[in-house]
Amino acid sequence: MLKDILCNPVCISVVILMVLSILRLNVVFSLIIAAISGGLIAGIGEAATMKAFAAGLGNGANIAFNYAMLGAFSIAISRSGITELLADLLFKKINKSVTPKSLFIFKYSLIIILTLAAVSSQNVIPIHIAFIPILIPPLLEVFEKIRLDRRMVACILTFGLITPYMVLPFGFGRIYLNEILIKNITTNGLQVTADMAPKAMFIPALGMIAGLLIAVFISYRKPRNYDRDKIRNCDAVVKTEIKPLKVCIGVIAIAVGLAGQLWLDSLVIASLAGIIVFVISGVISIRDTQDVFTKGIYMMGGIGIVMIGASGFAEVMKATGGVDSMVAMITNSIGDQRGLAVFLMLLIGLLITMGIGSSFSTVPLIAAIYVPLCIKLGISPLATIAIVGVAGALGDAGSPVSESVLGPTAGLNADGQHDHIFDSTIPTFIHYNIPLLIAGWIAGMIL
Repeated sequence: MLKDILCNPVCISVVILMVLSILRLNVVFSLIIAAISGGLIAGIGEAATMKAFAAGLGNGANIAFNYAMLGAFSIAISRSGITELLADLLFKKINKSVTPKSLFIFKYSLIIILTLAAVSSQNVIPIHIAFIPILIPPLLEVFEKIRLDRRMVACILTFGLITPYMVLPFGFGRIYLNEILIKNITTNGLQVTADMAPKAMFIPALGMIAGLLIAVFISYRKPRNYDRDKIRNCDAVVKTEIKPLKVCIGVIAIAVGLAGQLWLDSLVIASLAGIIVFVISGVISIRDTQDVFTKGIYMMGGIGIVMIGASGFAEVMKATGGVDSMVAMITNSIGDQRGLAVFLMLLIGLLITMGIGSSFSTVPLIAAIYVPLCIKLGISPLATIAIVGVAGALGDAGSPVSESVLGPTAGLNADGQHDHIFDSTIPTFIHYNIPLLIAGWIAGMIL
């Protein structure tokens, strides 16, 4: 059975994607090559592969446009001086904190603030990765001042982007737990209720917390040096004169953008509304909007292109039939071995999500087979929720095409000193997928 899984076109495609990315080939190029390889290995032919890939591209166009507008809004906010003010206040705090003890307190206070900001972006203020290009680039000089390892920051941000939707039924968690996880499990024959999801996902969430603590206190606690000149010269952290009126306009624009996101559920309209506030107030001239949009595309457009490519890749993977055949292998091969079945279900979920980059898209693909299999094995409803939920969430951290990894890179690499694969993808994969796999297996066995 292991040989069959390793020879599966989906598995091979994901391996090709990861290897090419690690070799530093551009992620979009890696996606295209991996998709073509998967289609040819599955025997659907080059024409059918490219047709499926092209058909899937449209699914990511909306996301790409959202991110381009978000990037423009982020650049506009930086022109107001509000992020410069935040960085300036932190610098003053650092300059007063010259003793090892005070620097220690400042460092871990900043870590707590970043964690809370990331967690809040999923529920309290549900803007997902939108806060990263606004908050992080101006803080890069602060990070350099205290020699903070950006790999730690990447792990902190990814933790905050994933863990809340796994266990908290608010914001994006309401969508994942109630509208996707519980709905798909119920549709496939197991009666469960929404209040069961947080209980089932509590143990897996502890695995994520363990990964965060390891990253902060063990793996990346040592100081790391970065080039200060590159930080000061990058477009995303250009020094802006701090003027109270401009800062107030920035706050108003952020409030307008947030209101547009919450009430209209549209990043495009929210970003446009915020930019209009800057134009009307005179912080940005109409002529400057061209430069703002261009730099916004430079900052966030790359994420959008990757998401478009990932949508094409996902469509090819569906066309190969590899997902269905991998899941069917479990049904036909494990017998009554519950422990092995739980492990393989989680492992296959990891492979699928690593390729398509979205836990929200993985659950519908696997629930149709996983739920009947869990019923057959006598696995409880709580354990079934945990297995399907974790199988979907595995790979969201550590996938080179996941928003939860691309988002932190977009902010931390504003000055070109943070590698997407080696500083975001691999660290988050190690620190979250391994403990989440262990915790998910424990939940599937004891609940």
